[in-house]
Amino acid sequence: MDYSDLAKKSLEARFLSYSPYSDFKVGAALLTESGEIFLGANVENAAYSPCICAERSAFICALMKGHKNFKAIAVSSMVDDYTSPCGVCRQFMREFSADLPIILVKSSGTFIETSLDVLLPMSFGPDDLAKERNE
Repeated sequence: MDYSDLAKKSLEARFLSYSPYSDFKVGAALLTESGEIFLGANVENAAYSPCICAERSAFICALMKGHKNFKAIAVSSMVDDYTSPCGVCRQFMREFSADLPIILVKSSGTFIETSLDVLLPMSFGPDDLAKERNE
């Protein structure tokens, strides 16, 4: 699959960032199964812990519109290097897919494809909660 458009959308989303403390702007573009793209950007807070990352921001936008099935997510920042999702975002994404394609985008537009099963091996997800328990 060609993720060029998704990568470009993540680059655009960076400019929606509210990051007055770190000035590290991150954008995300989430592709749903129906073909819609939802943008997300990081939002910082002076207390730091209430901050939200771009990836979760995009997921929340899509979820609020009723989407629960996703095809891929692209993530970019203002640096010309690949910005990988943090651990919290990886676990958040795992709720919806064990092997979601993740497109890491440099500020120059160059991108690579990886997946959630590579970035979060041996993960814990909803299917684990359904397993038979031995007591």
